[in-house]
Amino acid sequence: MALLEVKNLNKSFGKTAVLKNVSLSLPKGKCLAVIGSSGSGKTTLLRCLNFLETPDEGSVYVGGELLYDAAKQKTYSENDIRSMRMHFGLVFQSFNLFRQYTALQNVTLAPLLAAKANKAPKEELDLFREKGIALLRRVGLENKLENYPHQLSGGQQQRVAIARALALEPAILCFDEPTSALDPELTGEVLKVISSLREQDTTMIIVTHEIRFARDIADYVIFMDDGVIVEEGPPEQVIDAPTNARTVRFLERYAEM
Repeated sequence: MALLEVKNLNKSFGKTAVLKNVSLSLPKGKCLAVIGSSGSGKTTLLRCLNFLETPDEGSVYVGGELLYDAAKQKTYSENDIRSMRMHFGLVFQSFNLFRQYTALQNVTLAPLLAAKANKAPKEELDLFREKGIALLRRVGLENKLENYPHQLSGGQQQRVAIARALALEPAILCFDEPTSALDPELTGEVLKVISSLREQDTTMIIVTHEIRFARDIADYVIFMDDGVIVEEGPPEQVIDAPTNARTVRFLERYAEM
C-alpha cells in the first residue's frame, strides 16, 4: 500500500489552471523526483501537499487515511491545517530560517512550541535540545549549533533547514529546488545530505532541476508540463528513455545547457 496517494488534484489562481487532474502515489521509504520547466506546476504541487495552498479539487491520503477531500466542501480550521501539515516536512529553496535564532534554536523551535501547546512536562521539553543536536550532527553541523544564519554559508543554512524539517518527524519530506539558491560549489554538500536520507529509507518528494541527481537518487520520476503529469515511471525510463515528445524536448534542452 502506498504511503501517499494523491487523486485528481486541481488548483487554479484566478482563471489560470496551475494543476490539472494530478494523481500520484508513493510507497513508504521511496523517493519521487519531480522535474519540469519553470511554471509547470511543480512547486504548486508541493505547496498543496503541505497545505500552504488549498487544492480546488481532489483528495490526499496518507497511510491509507483520508487527509483532505475538496469534494466535502469542508471549511478547515487552522488547527485542522496544522494537523494535516504535520504529515509533511518542507525544505524551501530559500532556506527561510529565522535570522534571530541560532542553528539549534531554528531546529528546535517548532517541536518545542508544539509540545508546550500540548502542555508537555518539563522533562520532555528538555529532551528537544538533545534531539536538535543529534539532527544537526546528522547533517554534519554539530560544530555550528550556536551560529546564527548570517554566520553560515548557503549550503550550511540549507542543511539547518533540512534538520528543522526532520525535527517534527514528518511521514514525507519534501524539497522544493533545494539547491537553486546555492553557488555551484555548495550544491554538493546539500545533495550529499539528501542522498544520506535516501539511504535511510526516508520517504521523499524532491522538486529539482538537477536531472543527473534525480536519476541517481529517485525510485520514481514524474515530468510535469503545463500543470499535467506528462510522463512517469522509474528514472531509467523517464530520464534515460522517455517516450513522450514533450519529455524528450525538455531533456534535450537540459542536455544542451
